Amino acid sequence: MSPNPIVIAHHLVWTAYGWWLPNDPRGSNSHYIASEAIAELGELHRGRKKIQPAGWEIRAFYERAREVLLFPLLTFDEAARDEIGAAFGEVIDAERYTCYACAVMPDHVHILIRKHKHTAEEMIERFQQASRDRLAETHHRTTDHPTWGGPGWKVFLDHPDDVRRTITYIEKNPLPLRLPKQQWPFVKEYDGWPLHPGHSPNSPYVKALRAAGKL
Repeated sequence: MSPNPIVIAHHLVWTAYGWWLPNDPRGSNSHYIASEAIAELGELHRGRKKIQPAGWEIRAFYERAREVLLFPLLTFDEAARDEIGAAFGEVIDAERYTCYACAVMPDHVHILIRKHKHTAEEMIERFQQASRDRLAETHHRTTDHPTWGGPGWKVFLDHPDDVRRTITYIEKNPLPLRLPKQQWPFVKEYDGWPLHPGHSPNSPYVKALRAAGKL
């Protein structure tokens, strides 16, 4: 078995409270549905469906979900998205993260962070806590409303090509909703790290990449 390349970045994704439920018509990564009321909305489908449902079907599903969720099903308007981004910037500065892309959407978040001493789970926890506090302080959410819908998902990237592809995907995320491309001051232009100009051809990463046949 070939050695695995070393992870170089994390694509972190999580949703606002109540969005992308376990039995979402598009499919999900959930194994079970804890709430009986939510289970009655539809069947659980493990993974994304090959044939995606029409928009009206998804909207109808969440209109029904509004009636059974414990808290209001809310989205983030432009002002709230700005506050979330500001909170992310404070976390990135305080923890010395390197961010290559970020999209704060009305009902979910994408953020691409270079590997760090913190795990992907720890990063998400810090981002969620800081943005939750910020939204409460600026009166975009009440303190009792669960701003985020759970710990989210992590995609581990091990090659600069994957990082570049993910950056493009995140940057394009707002466009289908006719939202402008987002530009955040904490996003750093990707330089190809750790295959950036001047990198060592004998670094542990290069050796692992070569051994895995990806260089």
